[in-house]
Amino acid sequence: MVLGKRAEAMAETREKLVRAARRAFATQGYAAASMDELTASAGLTRGALYHHFGDKKGLLWAVVAQIDGEMGERLRAVRERAPTPWQGLLDEGTAYIEMAIEPEIQRIMLLDGPAVLGDPSRWPGENACLQITMRTIRALVDAGVMPPIDVEAAARLLNGAALSAALWVAAADDPPRVMKEAAGAFRRLAGGLLHEANAR
Repeated sequence: MVLGKRAEAMAETREKLVRAARRAFATQGYAAASMDELTASAGLTRGALYHHFGDKKGLLWAVVAQIDGEMGERLRAVRERAPTPWQGLLDEGTAYIEMAIEPEIQRIMLLDGPAVLGDPSRWPGENACLQITMRTIRALVDAGVMPPIDVEAAARLLNGAALSAALWVAAADDPPRVMKEAAGAFRRLAGGLLHEANAR
């Protein structure tokens, strides 16, 4: 019982820190966010931050993981709403690019995150995205919608194109305009993977 309460308290502390950090990183940026102000806003001390996350970078990883999970759920819903698996693949990639104009995602996931944590294509959550894209492509090849192709190569290229487009949008002077251009180009690029009989 005591252990259960302790675990609950620890989970609550972690959640408070992640929530405060997410708000600070989104509004002030990672570099400008003060750890003293952040922990104080959560009613905690810097000691709690170091105990749970090691340092500021560890806290950023936790925030990125939380947002990444939420993005994954949103993309899954987009994929499942589509009338066909092919349309789902297109809609999912397009939706990812469109998320790049959302302030929180833009700042944390596409600007500060890569600058501090390195190449997003190597982040832990990206492997799960790759596996989903590979399954979809394998099913499309089996159904004859796409010609025989190296499934991993096609998945890496598609995911890489969407990520590159999102990074471009996030760093642009006019993100909404660039987003429209990037999303359109992504769909045209992806269309090159279709069998000629299925291309539109």
